Amino acid sequence: MKKRVLISVSDKSNLIEFAQFLESKNFEIISTGGTFKHLKEAGLNPIQIDEITDFPEMLNGRVKTLHPKIHGGLLALRENEDHMKTVAVHKIGLIDMVIVNLYPFFENANSDISLADKIEFIDIGGPSMLRSGAKNFKDVVVLTDVKDYDLVKNEMETGEVSFETKKKLAGKVFNLTSAYDAAISKMLLNEEFPDYLEASYKKVSDLRYGENPHQKAAYYVSNVENGAMKDFEILGGKELSFNNLRDLDLCWKVVNEFKEEMVCCAVKHSTPCGVAVGNSELETFKKTFECDPMSIFGGIVGMNFKVNVETATELNKTFLEIVAATDFDEEALEILKKKKNLRIIKIKNPVSDTQTWVKIDGGMLVQSSDNQFSENLNCVTEKKPNEAQNQALLFSQRIVKYVKSNAIVVSNGTQALGIGGGQVNRIWATEQAISRAKEKFSGDLVLASDAFFPFRDVVDFCAKEGITAIIQPGGSMKDEESISAANENKIPMVFTGMRHFFH
Repeated sequence: MKKRVLISVSDKSNLIEFAQFLESKNFEIISTGGTFKHLKEAGLNPIQIDEITDFPEMLNGRVKTLHPKIHGGLLALRENEDHMKTVAVHKIGLIDMVIVNLYPFFENANSDISLADKIEFIDIGGPSMLRSGAKNFKDVVVLTDVKDYDLVKNEMETGEVSFETKKKLAGKVFNLTSAYDAAISKMLLNEEFPDYLEASYKKVSDLRYGENPHQKAAYYVSNVENGAMKDFEILGGKELSFNNLRDLDLCWKVVNEFKEEMVCCAVKHSTPCGVAVGNSELETFKKTFECDPMSIFGGIVGMNFKVNVETATELNKTFLEIVAATDFDEEALEILKKKKNLRIIKIKNPVSDTQTWVKIDGGMLVQSSDNQFSENLNCVTEKKPNEAQNQALLFSQRIVKYVKSNAIVVSNGTQALGIGGGQVNRIWATEQAISRAKEKFSGDLVLASDAFFPFRDVVDFCAKEGITAIIQPGGSMKDEESISAANENKIPMVFTGMRHFFH
């Protein structure tokens, strides 16, 4: 007795060869629309779906496979006597294999087409057939992925498709349809915090390992959102690691804070170790390097400008894991490629994250991204900062939000010369940042804090070390103590009213 396979695919790659193999194994092919025509033109002998259902396609193709003669043939349990009697009475033929991939909703969900057009890319019949077949995977082989054709073919060459393979293929169905439905839900519901968390990501690649060699890892990108870390282009170097991708993400978020200026950021171990703005490509990188010539070694550098020959030559003087930029001169690219292991990344998209997800044991924390920035500076001291100090404070504040709390950034307005973060109290971070800055720079320095000062000790230490202006959110019960300390030492201090914890 012939077995039957139902084929309805948008991705027709490698289909003809596999369909020919199935015909050679005595499978009868049922098909729809464009797939039927594709198979017929290749010399195969498919049967149109309406010959099985005795019902024509309708509603511009919206209804063609949603029929008891299809789903009965997929869901009937072969070992269930009642099921077999029922399908016999209703003259429903069994379907033993389903090959379906879905309308390209992922590819169109974030495009510029209208909502009405996007809705037409929502597949109904495809997921329904896949889910029916997958529920009955003991009796039905379900294929959603072109890469699985060979797996099934190899097993059929020597016998039947194994139970474990059918189970795995069924799992892939629900893996796909859950991501597909999540993408649709996200578009239609458009709620920041829905009752059920919508996750729709596709694996790009397995990674060699995670943060450490004993940890497994993989890299996924969103099916429905754009982003700097989704569509970047690797122009040279070895494959990216888990830690590379995390550092690159943070590096580009710092770079993205600066919309008008030419900026460069260096990152090491998910912490900025140098940030600078400049008037030329070479100057901007050199100033970044000067922020921390030691820590930049083995780090990541990101630039919001096209890298020229002079800058590429200077970059190659330091061991770096990644050089990322918006573009590269052709000759500059060839210079950088001389270092075979150096990853060279062209970033195409701006940062677009709207949420941050943090996995905890048995749960997930979800928050809106910290993408706000306060330029409403409220001077709380008798002495006011001058315009140069105001600009230096704003420069420092743009960086401090990307430093692990407690976070302090000391700068001269164009270079982040001292960065202190990850300390359990703010005075330690302050001491660390100021000490590092003064090792390299003897001029006027300003200080930014990601959160309020719980005591006056930070201001007192700033006065002792010659800090000329301070920016902080304010909001402590002891703000008046810090304000008094600043007034006593004639240091201008401004409050922003916006905290930037980064744990």
